[in-house]
Amino acid sequence: MKLTTIHLASDHAGYLLKRHVISFLQKEGYSIVDHGADSEQSVDYPDYAHKLAKNINEQTFGIAVCGSGIGISIALNRHSNVRAALCWNQTMATLSRQHNNANVCVLSGRFLSLTDAEKIVTAFLTSSFEGGRHQNRIDKINIK
Repeated sequence: MKLTTIHLASDHAGYLLKRHVISFLQKEGYSIVDHGADSEQSVDYPDYAHKLAKNINEQTFGIAVCGSGIGISIALNRHSNVRAALCWNQTMATLSRQHNNANVCVLSGRFLSLTDAEKIVTAFLTSSFEGGRHQNRIDKINIK
């Protein structure tokens, strides 16, 4: 199933990369929902992680960007409906989908080139979950 709408969020440090990714995805035919931030003015990444997380489910994907990618990943993964994966390269993006059924791809606004970000996002959005033993592991993640 190819998802056609992608939800995005960033803090100030990820704003410029997020804008580039939005432009790239629109050229690829995706519809975009941007949950902020709206500038490079300093903001708190959890505020935008929570906005994004409220819109993620089994039929939606998200892309999040902060300076390192770490902070927004931590905030996103506090939500039981989110499996956010910090992806530094195409292989990690592909594996995050195949093995972990990640539904949010997290990028570093300070340490990734624009070209690498495009490749990572493409790998993430075109990879599929393998299921099987990987589903058994995912079923054990949430604390009840």
